[in-house]
Amino acid sequence: MAKLTKPEMIRYSRHFNLPQVGVAGQQKLKDAAVLLVGAGGLGSPLALYLAAAGVGRIGIVDDDAVDATNLQRQVLHGSADVGRAKLDSARDRLRDLNPHVAIELHPARLNAANALAIIKGYDIVADGADNFPTRYLVNDACVMSGVPLVSGSILGFEGQLSVFNHAGGPCYRCLFPEPPPPGSVPSCAEGGVLGVLPGVIGCLQASEVVKLALGVGKPASGRLILYNALDLAFKELRFQKDPGCAVCGEQPSILALSDGQFTCEAPSTPPLAGTGKAIPEIKPKALHARMEAYRLLDVREPFEREICHIEPSDHLPLGELAKRDPALPKDATIVVYCKTGGRSMKAARALKKRGYQNVINLAGGVLAWVDQVDPGQAKY
Repeated sequence: MAKLTKPEMIRYSRHFNLPQVGVAGQQKLKDAAVLLVGAGGLGSPLALYLAAAGVGRIGIVDDDAVDATNLQRQVLHGSADVGRAKLDSARDRLRDLNPHVAIELHPARLNAANALAIIKGYDIVADGADNFPTRYLVNDACVMSGVPLVSGSILGFEGQLSVFNHAGGPCYRCLFPEPPPPGSVPSCAEGGVLGVLPGVIGCLQASEVVKLALGVGKPASGRLILYNALDLAFKELRFQKDPGCAVCGEQPSILALSDGQFTCEAPSTPPLAGTGKAIPEIKPKALHARMEAYRLLDVREPFEREICHIEPSDHLPLGELAKRDPALPKDATIVVYCKTGGRSMKAARALKKRGYQNVINLAGGVLAWVDQVDPGQAKY
């Protein structure tokens, strides 16, 4: 990598007074190459602060477009970027922030076929993924590539941070050998996330990346940092490398990347115990074409229904459904819906067990309905 230029010396002058950085350290940052997985909530502060700090080459992998619902927390993008590819928005913002940094775009969803090729050539990976399959895939790819991983996750008012696969330390699977059961953990879309939370966790990730690039300080390897925004509390859990780990252990059983090992979503047609039958799904446009044939049941919370809903539909929150049946005939054909389809699948299974004969889940929930049928309604 080229030496620091005079404009860069001026730009980064506040770093030079830090003995842990100095001119030599700033040159290390310029020589560093960091890959960001995702340009969303966590990827936004990561990208902004790594570019501002002078990390010489920043790669970003993402295949999503900016949506209005992103702007509450994804500060890399603005209102004018809605509808644009996140990578294009990120590139323009980062080039404006620091034209001395090289921005490399990978317009793809990370998968078993491309992960190793994309990670190759980067010194550090920072994971801002919002789903378990990608987290496990990134971890496994980093172990196989010998690249340290700075991982963050957020949900509600809580966040987590750790550094994996650093200097012979533990990997993500040493801490979490298997993903949680399907449907047991809500996504950010289902569970919500405090807008400032990814700023906190993303900045901590950026700090860990800078420390790794500089070779200073004590990285969060073997330590899981837990942050609770409601209590303004940090906790630390220590863990060790697992000799029996499936990917980084003494006799690993995972020798190649795979996309089909697991899913974090609830099964689309889960069988009912003892029946061999499954819950069918219907897509929004198919439902709209034959609305008169169905009775709709909204199992979201009241505040969600105020934002958007499908008319006509009955309403009984999932929590209340556990206590009583909806006021619907048991021989009616019922389409159950929630925000994205997870809670409604649980409700559909419960109704089926209680003797409701024809129960269908709305695929993609009310958000898919708004996108495909009624775009005039608000999304959340």
